[in-house]
Amino acid sequence: MNLTLKVWRQKDGKAKGSIETYEIKDVSPDSSFLEMLDMANNDLIEGGKDPIAFDHDCREGICGSCSLYINGEAHGPGRLITTCQLHMRSFKDGETIYIEPFRAAAFPVIKDVMVDRSSFDRIQQAGGYVSVNTSGNTQDANSLPIPKADADKAFDAATCIGCGACVATCKNSSAMLFVAAKVSQFALLPQGKVEAKRRVLNMVKQMDEEGFGNCTNTGACEVECPKGISLENIARMNREYLGAAVTSED
Repeated sequence: MNLTLKVWRQKDGKAKGSIETYEIKDVSPDSSFLEMLDMANNDLIEGGKDPIAFDHDCREGICGSCSLYINGEAHGPGRLITTCQLHMRSFKDGETIYIEPFRAAAFPVIKDVMVDRSSFDRIQQAGGYVSVNTSGNTQDANSLPIPKADADKAFDAATCIGCGACVATCKNSSAMLFVAAKVSQFALLPQGKVEAKRRVLNMVKQMDEEGFGNCTNTGACEVECPKGISLENIARMNREYLGAAVTSED
């Protein structure tokens, strides 16, 4: 396959960026999208040019690092997959592919198509955990009976990899789906009940402070989410937040 790449190039977060064009030849349809970018970078390096900076780690759809906006879609044209799981057979020979970073005020560009998603880390730090004494006092997982339906929903919410596709896709740059997934995975389990009120209030507060927008129920986030996180989690988080706000002692 021979392809034309239109890639966003930006020296750093303060510099003005622009789209640059690159031609790449002899790409195997069985190559992953990131392998194709590796080939493009190899050509750039051999030509004495600066390679394209893009984020990646596991290349197995687990870490959420490979966040690219491809032809106007987060993670590209595939569904329920990340960029690293996208293969070049999804494109046609001679096609022009636009590659941009995830665009959101809370995701500042580091370089080229690599963005800083540490705002997600700060939301997690605000309450996305359970406080447990693990100094030899841990309970066996099966000692707490949990209804299977609740366990399944909690597990589904916990599959969120924090890639930020929901934010990039949302017209409001809302992080509600991400935060809702992190709140839900604890709200559904007895281990998360103790800190439930404080958790949802603190995480939503941090989300607002990071500059994310609010949810207007467009539903684009659920469509583009590589793990299929459901909008039901946002409804659950809203219920948790309302209950916590009404009964909070603060």
